[in-house]
Amino acid sequence: MLNKNFLGIADLSLDDLNEESELIPLMTSDEEEEIQKEPLPDDLPILPLKNTVLFPGVVIPITASRDSSVKLIKKVNSDNKILGVLAQKNIDVKTPKPNDLFSQGTMAKVLRVLKMPDGNITVIIQGKKRFKTLEYTSTEPFLSAKVTSKNDIKPKKDDPSFEAIIDSIKDLALKIIKYNPEIPSEASFAIKNIQSSAFLINFVSSNMNLKVFEKQQILEEDSLEKKALMCLKQLDVEFQKLSLKNDIQSKVRTDLDQQQREYFLHQQMKTIQEELGGVSYDEEVKEMREQAKTKSWSDEISKHFKKELSKLERMNPQVAEYSMQRNYLDLYLSLPWNSYSEDSFDLNRAEKILNRDHFGLEKVKQRIIEHLAVLKLRNDMKSPILCLVGPPGVGKTSLGKSIAESIGRKYVRMSLGGLRDEAEIRGHRKTYIGAMPGRIIQNIKKSNTSNPVFVLDEIDKLSSSSNGDPSSAMLEVLDPEQNTSFYDNYLESGYDLSKVMFIATANTISSIQPALVDRMEIIHVSGYNVEEKVQIGLKFLLPKQLNENGLEKKHVKISKSIMQQIVMGYTRESGVRGLEKQIGKVVRHYATLEAKETPRAASLEISELEKILGPAKLLNDVYENNSIPGIVTGLAWTKFGGDILFIESSVSRGNGSLSITGNLGKVMKESATIALQYIMSHSRELGIKEDYISKHNFHIHVPEGATPKDGPSAGITMITSLVSVILMRKVKNRIAMTGEITLRGKVLPVGGIKEKILAAKRARIKEIVLSKKNKADILEINEKYLRGLKFHYVENISEVLKIAITNRKAVSTKYN
Repeated sequence: MLNKNFLGIADLSLDDLNEESELIPLMTSDEEEEIQKEPLPDDLPILPLKNTVLFPGVVIPITASRDSSVKLIKKVNSDNKILGVLAQKNIDVKTPKPNDLFSQGTMAKVLRVLKMPDGNITVIIQGKKRFKTLEYTSTEPFLSAKVTSKNDIKPKKDDPSFEAIIDSIKDLALKIIKYNPEIPSEASFAIKNIQSSAFLINFVSSNMNLKVFEKQQILEEDSLEKKALMCLKQLDVEFQKLSLKNDIQSKVRTDLDQQQREYFLHQQMKTIQEELGGVSYDEEVKEMREQAKTKSWSDEISKHFKKELSKLERMNPQVAEYSMQRNYLDLYLSLPWNSYSEDSFDLNRAEKILNRDHFGLEKVKQRIIEHLAVLKLRNDMKSPILCLVGPPGVGKTSLGKSIAESIGRKYVRMSLGGLRDEAEIRGHRKTYIGAMPGRIIQNIKKSNTSNPVFVLDEIDKLSSSSNGDPSSAMLEVLDPEQNTSFYDNYLESGYDLSKVMFIATANTISSIQPALVDRMEIIHVSGYNVEEKVQIGLKFLLPKQLNENGLEKKHVKISKSIMQQIVMGYTRESGVRGLEKQIGKVVRHYATLEAKETPRAASLEISELEKILGPAKLLNDVYENNSIPGIVTGLAWTKFGGDILFIESSVSRGNGSLSITGNLGKVMKESATIALQYIMSHSRELGIKEDYISKHNFHIHVPEGATPKDGPSAGITMITSLVSVILMRKVKNRIAMTGEITLRGKVLPVGGIKEKILAAKRARIKEIVLSKKNKADILEINEKYLRGLKFHYVENISEVLKIAITNRKAVSTKYN
């Protein structure tokens, strides 16, 4: 219907410019100002447009097919050639009424009327200025209305922001013309020669491939700067589409060329391989099918494998997906589906192996033997998963290895420390490049059996990130009711983990997700005392170091007393890793002497020990005397085991304020505040003058300020320290304490009792004060750990003070 030399109304875009299009007159700034001054007619004929919006200054051709439109064009062409143009809201309406048109449009002037060969009339019009309809005056023979002028709100002259937007519009328009081969290069001259900013916005907006309502939004905007921003936004979208289109076309062209080249090369390689006797792709598929027959997998897995193998057969070996699919099927063939090693639940043999590999830990060994006994009687593995909790270096991981040996199973260890990606547990979907199964399935494949002893090391070190929460993924792994069909994203099918014996290790359960703790049977592995460390050093660590350093027993002899000196003077830990390092230093010294053939005695003496290891370093956990008041020994628990700490208090004249130092946490500071508050409310009972507190300042300090400290267990230690310094009375010799306090004066129980007792023994403490409710914890501890210790079980603070503070007065709070 349109003359081929004119742009179509429905698709007015920069894309539609071609070499046969007529040049569009460009509006100058002077012409724009003259148009704005032109008055609007009292009664303006309205021409509805179906597929486009007319902008001021822009010239477009219109084909008139409606009778009312033909009558309107003939009337205005013979009159003043002025008409109003409004866009239709719905293009499907054949005879639009006032409600079917937008309220704002553009006054236009008829430039030329052409009668086409098919009988239709094509009119070329140019937009002049914007208007808004007030009311329609007639609907026959065509629409006419009273209108009011709409002027643009222009920015300030030389506004840098507005100028930058206009420059951006020009640049983007020129880029579109440059990168679109369908637009003639001459179109760029039109953009470059437009001087009026308003006309540039109208010209570009009119020629963009936008929907009618989007163009109408731009037309109705009064602010020229906002209109420019709207135009720039739409222009940027059009440029991105053009760039993406060009990229896709280029990539498709390159990929097709590459695929054709690879196809011919692979065909040649296939022929060469067959000539040389190599395995062809068809033979690989046949080999996989034969291997599948030997697998004892379920019908469901067998059906899935055949389906995936058929998919591989239909694939072109040259495409990248072929190798991905082949790797996927190789994993299925490599996994030990329903393949189990034979268990050997000889409990006597298991007990001998545990005693051979681990000294002490009697309660832990007993729990493991009981666990194995239950498994033997039930003849399945649906029993609670073990979780060994204790400080570093006490043998948690090696216990798992001993269990595997004792029951004749394969041993697999997976370190979870620092793991923060859920895909490490569940795997990636096989559609991703570089996808692989999770580490659970990988380790099952490596063990080549479906019932190994699987040690999940450092389960408390799991962390979450934007890639998911691995600890949540572990819930399915460690739940006997769910892990019968563990779903791995890469495997895309369930794998039975119910026969796997999982043993988790952790330093503390406080950082483990509660739901995960609920699925495991917790076994606490406490640290070793001095006697046990000496025996471990002599029976296990020394022979191990001699073997690793190429020496024999005759070359190095360490007595029990020397080993005890190494333990107490050079190590400070619950485990024995540090002890092994010190023994290693001694053995390497003797290995050096042996290599140099230097004569020396085989027995290690104390003087020689100090030359090798230096003077004893770790003496700060030794009890300090009670020569001055205000210093009390407390017992603390850390993730590395038990320790002692000293609470120091001092008093100075002031106004009753309390200062707390020593890098203490919030809970510990609250304990200090409770302690002072209790003293204030019970000053008469304690023999303290009523105005003493208000006239003095109090300072509590816990040495080793570089080490963070927190927890409620130092409560009774702090109050004892404060009372001691206020009354100037000494604290009982070689006494330590632990317990939480309340404002009512109650002493509450605390945890980590065994570790604290070991720390007290290392510091040569004789008496320990603790809550009466902790007596149950003491009864569970082996008697050999309690030898030489006297326990005071208390219920309130007054009992603590009665036991700990003596009647001996101190002259000064300073050391002599």
